[in-house]
Formats: sequence, C-alpha cells, structure tokens
Amino acid sequence: MDTWKLGDREFTSRFILGSGKYAPELIDAAVEHAGAEMITVALRRANTADVKNILDYIPEGVTLIPNTSGARNADEAVRIARLAKEMGCGNLVKIEIMRDSKYLLPDNAETLKATEILAKEDFIVMPYMYPDLNFARDMRDAGAASIMPLASPIGSNKGLGTKPFIQILIDEIDLPIIVDAGIGRPSQAAEAMEMGAAAIMANTGIATASDITMMAEAFKKGIEAGRLGYLAKPGRILERGADPSSPLRDFFD
Repeated sequence: MDTWKLGDREFTSRFILGSGKYAPELIDAAVEHAGAEMITVALRRANTADVKNILDYIPEGVTLIPNTSGARNADEAVRIARLAKEMGCGNLVKIEIMRDSKYLLPDNAETLKATEILAKEDFIVMPYMYPDLNFARDMRDAGAASIMPLASPIGSNKGLGTKPFIQILIDEIDLPIIVDAGIGRPSQAAEAMEMGAAAIMANTGIATASDITMMAEAFKKGIEAGRLGYLAKPGRILERGADPSSPLRDFFD
C-alpha cells in the first residue's frame, strides 16, 4: 500500500482538507467524498459560544490539524498552538504566520522561529511557507515534520504559480512536501502530485465550487491520478521532432 508518514503517524490519503470556508454541516460530506484522513481547522472556529462548534462536525477517526491562522508573529503562533493542545486537539499543528494583510503571504522568518520553539515542545510542526530552499532547510533542521509551500496566494485558485521553486524543495528536502494554497482545480492538484509532492492541502477550490461534494471527489481522484503518474515514471519529453509510436515501413515492405 502506498502510505506516507507525518511525524510518527501513517496515512493512506494524500488529500488534506481545509475547513475555513465551509458551513459546519457540509464538512462531514466533504470529508467523505474527499476520502480525507486529515482536516485543518483554525482555532478561532473551534469555540463554545453561540456559533456552531466546527469540531462537532468533523467525522470520528479524522485527524485534526489546528492551524495558527490569524497569528502575526511567532509568539502569537506559539500561543495558539499551545492553546489548541490544551483544548485536546493533539500535537499536530500547521504554522501560519502572516503580517501582510493584502496578499496574505507567509512570513518565513517568524515561521522558522515558531517551528524551533514548538518542535522542542514535541509538536508535529507543519510550517506553511513561501517556497525558499534556504528557509526550508532551516525549518527541517529546526524539527519540522513537513514543509508546506504555497502554490499561489491563498484563496486565489490560480494553481502552481511557484512551481519551479516547489520542485526544488521536492528534490532537495527529505521531508514530505505538502503543496498548499492556491490549488483550485483537480488538474492542478494532479500536476503537483506528478511533480512528487507528498500530499495536497486544499480548501477554497472545493468550498467555492457549485457542487462541493462532487468537487471534493474530483480532487481526490486528481490527487490519486497524479500520484500514480509520478510512481509510473513518465517518459521523456522530446525537445524537437517526433518519435513514431507505430512502425512506418515494415507493414508495406
């Protein structure tokens, strides 16, 4: 079976589902059609006030990954991660730190600081970052369990705008590379998996579709197809000319 590991945990699905844009009552169906074994949730959505508690809608057996969405620096991210653990959300955490409120680009320097602190506290740290090889190496050395490079700005559905840089991380970093942010189509997810990504994290591409459950299933199949394509080791691409797939002469000779 084609499994992968995140820290000390093993998974078969390579689709991590975000929950940020769903009505809580749609999450169960989205998870089912996506075949997802993991779902991320912002701590601010997990509350006990009048708003429905999103945690009540996550299916049993699905691994919860709290994220630090809303954090503007390492201190805030660390505080959110610790609070999530105290609430019983486990020790997995996706680090999201953004000072930029217009483009929502991650702050790699602050993310590295948070990774160093939380890894020492035995969190399984999944830093979301702009794809930069030097920072990725530093995060790996600091104890990150995976690297989550953005494909394009959050919520944009623009696809693999940072493809060359993600490929460098896949080639050079010996951790699971989980492509995150901007993956808006199943074909984009398949392309990222063909590159050798370990998994895909997607939210907006599913949540904004006219048929959420159908799109969740489409992403699932795209991810599976891309993974199979990667494992099959695609053939060469000719720089010029053509290479006939059938004999050109022998039939008539």
